Parts: sequence; C-alpha cells; structure tokens
Amino acid sequence: MIFRIVKMTFKPETIEDFKSVFGESAEYIRSFPGNMGLQLLQSCEDKNVFFTYSIWQNDEALQAYRNSPLFDSTWAKTKVLFGGKPEAWSTDMIWKDLPVN
Repeated sequence: MIFRIVKMTFKPETIEDFKSVFGESAEYIRSFPGNMGLQLLQSCEDKNVFFTYSIWQNDEALQAYRNSPLFDSTWAKTKVLFGGKPEAWSTDMIWKDLPVN
C-alpha cells in the first residue's frame, strides 16, 4: 500500500472554493480503481493549510490516478487557489499501533 500525503496552502479567500472543489471530487477519487481511502485534514495552527491523506493499493494505482482526466480536472481547479507551493509525499506504513476510533 501507498499512503499519499499532500500539503496545500490556500489564500484565505479561496478556502471555501477549495472545500467545494474537494467535495465535488472526493467520491470520484474514492471510487477510482486502486483507491482505498481519502481524507481531508486542516491544520490546527494555520487554517489556510490543508492535507489530503489517501491510501492506494500500490504505486501503479496512484500513478494511474495522477495521469487521469479526473486528476487533471481536479488539480486545475485547485492549483489556482493556492497561496503557497504544494508539497507531496508517498509513504509506506512501517508500524501500525494505534487504532482509529
């Protein structure tokens, strides 16, 4: 499995627009082949900073999504709202100890 974390900083006046874009796209992303979960998180310290946390069966599934029209469309609507450069990490789980309630 691949755990993908993307950090995005938005201009304050575009946050509601981003939430709308995410809301419109989330179910399509969740149903994309190989996607096993998607969450949207907001920083407690800086309300302009959001993170997406997605789980993919493997790197091939993640790359298929990143090369899809769905990604292109969603990213085009999102990147114009940025107030800073996005950052992204693909990670592997090496230890799972805490249950999520």
